[in-house]
Amino acid sequence: MARDPTRWDIVCRVVDNYGDAGVAFRLARMLAIEHGERVTLWIDDPVPLARIAPGVDPLAAASTVDGVTVRRGPAAGTPFEPGDVVIDAFGAGLPDGWVDAMARAARPPVWIVLEYLTAEPWADGAHRRASPEPRTGLARWYWCPGFTAATGGLLREAGLFARRDAFRRDPAARKATLASVGAEVSPDARVALLFCYPTPALPPLLDAWADGDDPVVALVPQGVAVDAIDRWAGGRVPHPGEPYVRGSLALASIPFVAQAGFDELLWSCDLAIVRGEDSFVRAQWATIPFAWHAYPQADGAHHAKVAAFLDRHLAGAPTGPAAAVRRFTEALNQGDGPGLAAAWPPFDRARAGLADHRRAWAETLASRPELAAGLVEFARGRL
Repeated sequence: MARDPTRWDIVCRVVDNYGDAGVAFRLARMLAIEHGERVTLWIDDPVPLARIAPGVDPLAAASTVDGVTVRRGPAAGTPFEPGDVVIDAFGAGLPDGWVDAMARAARPPVWIVLEYLTAEPWADGAHRRASPEPRTGLARWYWCPGFTAATGGLLREAGLFARRDAFRRDPAARKATLASVGAEVSPDARVALLFCYPTPALPPLLDAWADGDDPVVALVPQGVAVDAIDRWAGGRVPHPGEPYVRGSLALASIPFVAQAGFDELLWSCDLAIVRGEDSFVRAQWATIPFAWHAYPQADGAHHAKVAAFLDRHLAGAPTGPAAAVRRFTEALNQGDGPGLAAAWPPFDRARAGLADHRRAWAETLASRPELAAGLVEFARGRL
């Protein structure tokens, strides 16, 4: 007998623009498309989501995209009739009125707090733990994405690796993808995706690319690293279709691509600097050389997150190439421009030496339970 769809409410308060919106929307899409659930994504700032999810109207009260109803919220006074499952994305909290509505329901929903992704050891112990909400006593279950079998896993669509490998066997697919964002790439050029937070470390890296012997085409999504690029280019910021060229480097401004097409963009690149959470995970599934620029936090907590990830990710990797990746990633997150430029040649040389390790890493992560499927199983067991 067919099961009636479960109603899910995912609540996202945007802190890290594309990372928060990207994770919440990817989860919502997977629940709707792969698991047949009825999903509403509540997001307090739909503007960044609209850039990666065509069809979302940031001015409208509601939009429907890929089977997901996107609504603006939460806000004080916003009516809320909870469904079967409520996900508090990234633990930003729910309005008291919404919690009260959940407590009054004949069958209170399964309330899940989706934590930020981390490789830190505490995630293993916190995953699937319950904590009562102080006012109502409603159970909140903590779901911790992560890189070990004791955590909640990572988002990964069915058939992703097969699509990736088929794409790479088709040179025309790569050419078409790059052309779709207005990038012209010569056969001998390396393509780098530059999707980072504002950082003073960027201009020295651009100098290193420009002064190098090998051509580099750096793809920069519009609005990313604008201040640093403006300073480096003397005000001649590239525009779509009009790259800024200096020496061996061509800086190409590209439009944001729909989330559904972001993987193809990564598969077309030779390396990437990625930020936040969603693009960070996608780079790992893509098995390309990458450096993760973590969301900067005033107390420096992001440095511990970076160190924990590098420890896990590079365990068992060839020593020399692993050290090169660590130095490059640490300099990026420390905002150390000279250090980043000095770390670039070893990082570049390490690409080939870590190819087998990157693929084995992705296969190991994929052998563990997938995040959306795990949430569905968990929620059904409590309904």
